[in-house]
Amino acid sequence: MTFKKDDTLTFLKDLLSINSPTGYTKEVTAFLKKEIEEIGFKSETTPKGNLIVHVDGEDSSVTRALSGHVDTLGLMVRSINDDGTLSLTKLGGPVTATLDGEYCDIITRDDTVYTGTILSKSPSGHVYKDAGTRSRDVDDLMVKIDERVESKEDVKALGIENGDFVAYDPKVYITDSGFIKSRFLDDKASVAVLVSILKEIKAGGITPKTSLKFIFTVYEEVGHGASWIPEDITELLAVDMGCIGLDLACTEYDVSICAKDSSGPYDYELTTSLINHAKNNSLNYAVDIYPMYGSDASAALGGGANIKAALIGPGVASSHGMERTHVDALENTFKLIEKYIEN
Repeated sequence: MTFKKDDTLTFLKDLLSINSPTGYTKEVTAFLKKEIEEIGFKSETTPKGNLIVHVDGEDSSVTRALSGHVDTLGLMVRSINDDGTLSLTKLGGPVTATLDGEYCDIITRDDTVYTGTILSKSPSGHVYKDAGTRSRDVDDLMVKIDERVESKEDVKALGIENGDFVAYDPKVYITDSGFIKSRFLDDKASVAVLVSILKEIKAGGITPKTSLKFIFTVYEEVGHGASWIPEDITELLAVDMGCIGLDLACTEYDVSICAKDSSGPYDYELTTSLINHAKNNSLNYAVDIYPMYGSDASAALGGGANIKAALIGPGVASSHGMERTHVDALENTFKLIEKYIEN
């Protein structure tokens, strides 16, 4: 089956353009649900907000699952400062040093959106001696709102309150050489691949060996995305991202197969079968260990699911910062999922 690069990238760009910090994902799940229905599949939404798509397979007595998450890193208003700026708290684990100077949206509880800029609390080299050296920890950042506000009262008059979500610009750019530069490729790149898989199944290009459930989760970035999954699932393949750096083998062109993360080793037989599929089909792949990583498969196992679990995904550089991958990594991930589904 040929990987439809342009179609996948077009969908990915649309997906990345939708604000979805963990805890505020209703718009992205509505978009995804509509897309899936247009492909021809029905979906259900769990009370938590996860989206589940059932796909019939040749053997209906077995149900395997694939997961991806649509929630992203983000921020929240911790407090409103006397000068009309906003102090922040993190949603998930963004590398906050990369956020200084980023444009953002402040989303109020009635869904009004104001724009602003995330800045260091020493933002000017002409004013602050420590402008270049001050920490960029979240407590040293603020948001300047693009409205005429000079006090806490001015901000509250806009309807902005503590606990409002702050979503920052993904800065999507795709180069002619195939590099995809954007925040939140974790995990929207893999979600785009999974949607492409669904399209190929509906078109008849991929025939599932067993029944499948595609689970799109909304709280992965805070650790409990797939902590509950349907009881008929016996096996879960989390499709997330591969990390790059230090002694890791993964590159931006590979599909990563994770043997172990912070939750421990993944299922031996399932992981071995994925490695063999990659080898036998001449895919660019890497097997790695991610000691500071957790996935939806980790959450499912931690939630008590009696399943085999494994983790794969395209190699992503600078994870939780200004991320980058290559379309080849998406293609290798697509092809490995295809082989997994058909066997």
